[in-house]
Amino acid sequence: MSTRELAMAVGFGSFEFSGGGTFINLVAATTNALNGALLARRPDHYKNFTVVGILLMALLGGIGGGVSRDVLVGHVPAALTNSSYIVLCLIAGIIGHHLAYGRGQLFREGLFQLVTSFALPWYAIVGAQTGVEVGLPVLGSLALAVVGPTAGRFLIDVSCGVPPKQFVRGEWFVAIAALTGAVWIALDQLGLPRAASAPLAFLVGFGVRLTALYRGWEEPLAAEPAGVYRHDDGRPLLGRKIAGKSTRELRLLGLTVEPDDDPAAPPEGADHSPGDGH
Repeated sequence: MSTRELAMAVGFGSFEFSGGGTFINLVAATTNALNGALLARRPDHYKNFTVVGILLMALLGGIGGGVSRDVLVGHVPAALTNSSYIVLCLIAGIIGHHLAYGRGQLFREGLFQLVTSFALPWYAIVGAQTGVEVGLPVLGSLALAVVGPTAGRFLIDVSCGVPPKQFVRGEWFVAIAALTGAVWIALDQLGLPRAASAPLAFLVGFGVRLTALYRGWEEPLAAEPAGVYRHDDGRPLLGRKIAGKSTRELRLLGLTVEPDDDPAAPPEGADHSPGDGH
């Protein structure tokens, strides 16, 4: 084996640390595992998890995206053939478990967001690379660039019983994954060596993510009604004619919106605490 080959493939036994994009994959998996452990300890996600539960969350965050990506392209997940993934993810999970809180039991939100911002573009790059290597078109490669960095977070959110981050308002999560993948694909098609295209794409994704956090940029919300749609008999009543219907009938059909202001409701700011004598 030549010196160049040794430099590209470093490992022993079932442990591999470099060669064929392995190093970038391990960096992404390890940082995502740290992020998964921190997320499981976050107050809005924590559900009386055991230490083993925290480590399992770290594994979900670390290898969930990579396994989903590999399965989609018909590959045996690298996390199952290379023992480095599971070991590094468990180590990161232990570290995350102990780092989650500072003095006064204050959750380290800054550390959590930094780890998220660091892992997101790396996994997006690996997803785009995988798509190109298996011959997927640009849109297919972009889809893998989104699946890789977000599938693990989806699994953790669902396991914690909270709405997945992909579907709720936040600081440009899915869009940054797609942007990073698109930048890498463009640089790769221009013929730039991967040793240069990967760091450049990472800097773009990482920079935009940090800027979004600092500036408070968030994905736009969809327009929502002022109240709640209600159907009198629980059915959507599709196909019924609405011509000549009164406002009350339209409301019963669920075609108008119940107002937010309730005349019977107490004024805003009133004390509703039990036992206050009211």
